[in-house]
Amino acid sequence: MSKNPFDLTGRTAIVTGGNQGLGRAFAFGLAEAGARVAIAGRSAERNEKVVAEAASEGHEFTAITADITSRADIDRMTAEAIDALGHVDILVNNAGTCYHNDSWDVTENEWDSVFDLNVKALWECSIAVGAHMHERGSGSIVNIGSMSGIIVNRPQMQPAYNASKAAVHHLTKSLAAEWGPLGIRVNAVAPGYCKTEMAPVDRPDLKRYWIDDAPMQRYALPEEIAPSVVFLASDAASFITGSVLVADGGYTAW
Repeated sequence: MSKNPFDLTGRTAIVTGGNQGLGRAFAFGLAEAGARVAIAGRSAERNEKVVAEAASEGHEFTAITADITSRADIDRMTAEAIDALGHVDILVNNAGTCYHNDSWDVTENEWDSVFDLNVKALWECSIAVGAHMHERGSGSIVNIGSMSGIIVNRPQMQPAYNASKAAVHHLTKSLAAEWGPLGIRVNAVAPGYCKTEMAPVDRPDLKRYWIDDAPMQRYALPEEIAPSVVFLASDAASFITGSVLVADGGYTAW
């Protein structure tokens, strides 16, 4: 009987920003597909809360408290994950941040914090975990981009975030091209509006632009984006690398 290519039994994964929102959903989605999962996040309290929630559903998560804007923390996160899991097959670069601000009002600190987490930290996590995957000759990296890397959102302006996610998409392609011969696949998921702490999808003043402008005329729940991450992480996507999978309810279609 042939193996289900979506099955992640025996695989291991790290999810950055895995203690809330989309990251939490990705961690649970990977675990439900059979993977053993480590979540990394800055808040030890939130990490432990998610570990307890996972345990109540029969999943054993490893929690790693780390600030991935620090290279020392990234190296420690990678070492702790390898120690806990034995090796790492999958890296989900999920941690990110966003500010809504007109370009004239974006501060240097806001710009730097967005690029430090959304791009530089993602890059350094990829290098650290990718080196381990290179040694093993296999691995799958899934970067969390955004439809904001493809279109310009409205009515809110978020130039730093939009530019950072476009960078994530192109970095995904760059690493995929370079690392393909090494057995490492690198892809991205570009979600549309999703109900998380970072996106106030229920605000009436935003409905006209965020919801009504989407062909499906609704926002997503994090659990609806998770299967795309599981797919790209799995053998079902064994011949897919350098792709950006858009999961936006059709928003970018017009």
